[in-house]
Amino acid sequence: MAKRLPSAPPALAGFSFLRVLGSGGFADVFLFEQDMPRRTVAVKVMVPEAVTEDVRRMFVTEANLMATLSSHPSILTVYAAGVSQDGRPYLVMEYCVTSLGQRYRREQLPVADVLRVAVKIGSAVHAAHQLGILHRDVKPGNILLTSYGNPVLSDFGIAGRTHRQGPSDAVGLSVPWSAPEVLAEETTGTHESEIYSFGATVYSLLAGRSPFERLAGETREPYTQTELIRRIRATALPPTSRADVPAALENSLARSMAKDPADRQESVLALVREYQGIETSLGLAQTPLESELEPWGASLAAGPGDPSPERTVRAPTAEREPMPRQRGRRNLAAGTKSRRSRAIFFGVLGLAVVGAGAGLVFATGSLSVTSGPGIPRVGEISTVSGAGIVRFDWQDPGLAEGDSYVVTTGDGTVSVQRGVGFTASAGPGRQICVTVAVTRAGRAGPASAEKCADAS
Repeated sequence: MAKRLPSAPPALAGFSFLRVLGSGGFADVFLFEQDMPRRTVAVKVMVPEAVTEDVRRMFVTEANLMATLSSHPSILTVYAAGVSQDGRPYLVMEYCVTSLGQRYRREQLPVADVLRVAVKIGSAVHAAHQLGILHRDVKPGNILLTSYGNPVLSDFGIAGRTHRQGPSDAVGLSVPWSAPEVLAEETTGTHESEIYSFGATVYSLLAGRSPFERLAGETREPYTQTELIRRIRATALPPTSRADVPAALENSLARSMAKDPADRQESVLALVREYQGIETSLGLAQTPLESELEPWGASLAAGPGDPSPERTVRAPTAEREPMPRQRGRRNLAAGTKSRRSRAIFFGVLGLAVVGAGAGLVFATGSLSVTSGPGIPRVGEISTVSGAGIVRFDWQDPGLAEGDSYVVTTGDGTVSVQRGVGFTASAGPGRQICVTVAVTRAGRAGPASAEKCADAS
């Protein structure tokens, strides 16, 4: 099929057309120069044949959602939206110099770089989910790089949402990163299918290819779309074939791309935390999770009279899930029970972990680090309890540059921090237990004795 030629650029007051940047199924992207303030911008315009009254109405809704999302540091910034003189809706966006769409095929990306991109883009997807928005097209080509090399997620499916005849249109040219249930037309997108696409994207950045395409060196022609869909739905995920990819990362990718949606991680946020834990296990600095300042921001901005560095913050509630999550049919009950358990744990127990200096990092499960000699051990831990809050304090045993504390609570939740204090809140009478160890260059020293206290 011949590739569609770009449509004519729109006439926009205050903007001068420079050149075509690209064309897609439902929209074209042009480079314009904005007169005031002076800057180059990317303008995405829907093609004339895709524009209907329904499209216009839904475009307004989508543009408003994008305006809300674009304040996130890892989501492409949208400056303005409107309708051109010839009736085509358009978005004025930040211009990014390149994308990861082909770079991962041309060169082997370092594991550390991929994990950094994964945490940042995962933070962006999680932020969208908190607002009830599904991207529906997470793939390497939609990860752009700003002029400063920062990855940002683009293309939140305006065309896909506003001009879709059925589930097959949702996958389009993104079959290699689409979940089996989407390809089977069982759904047009869920939180679980987004976890799959996100995992498949990270896999591609590591492997240099999409998950189920033919391996390098195979002489046969590339799979047809039908063959590729069949492989995605029925074939086991091959390894990335990189010796420097740790087993924990291979396992995390495999779980995120499980055939049954109920077998995947509970959320994109849970998957991001796994990537952060892998960073620590490799001796890398953890890439911070990019989330809204609230509810944490009010505490961090507190004045001199408020609790200092290791301060108490409002306990988080269960993750907002404005859009119903659809589990795989086989394990629907198990998935619902798991989410209910987490809601009870975070909503009733209300456990909050706070790290000073380096900020807050959550990780569920165990931290994959190996024990190392010569790493100091945290001594006695003291506690102060009151008003449903327990504060744990200890003396610095001799942290070196780059060292961190790994605080593990009794339920297995892990926090990595630099401060010598840890604060948790829980319902009255609830017991909270912690152990603290020093981690150095990916190796953990001996853990402290467990310290427990009751919230009062």
